[in-house]
Amino acid sequence: EVQLVESGGGLVQAGGSLRLSCAASGFTFSDYGIGWFRQAPGKEREGVSCISSSDGRTYYADSVKGRFTISSDNVKNTVYLQMNSLKPEDTAVYYCAADIDGFCLVWDYWGQGTQVTVSS
Repeated sequence: EVQLVESGGGLVQAGGSLRLSCAASGFTFSDYGIGWFRQAPGKEREGVSCISSSDGRTYYADSVKGRFTISSDNVKNTVYLQMNSLKPEDTAVYYCAADIDGFCLVWDYWGQGTQVTVSS
């Protein structure tokens, strides 16, 4: 059974940092693309970042470039999202997802989400 479990969310002041983790099980982790998404109340879900297994490249939304960094540990089957210089507008539920084709295009599995709240 494929499972994705996010952790690391919490409450932080603006300018602070958090590191989210996405622990994966039930599949060959290094073959998949893993992405981070977020959804704020009343807003649509948006893509934040992705790491592609097909070419090893990383992708970021313009709103987080230079502040967020995605990385993976294939031994631990875990993808991280290091979030620095957090802003109140980063407040959202953050989800990780897996693309079995590895291209960061079509999302086959989702985690349950972790709440990030940034206070001003």
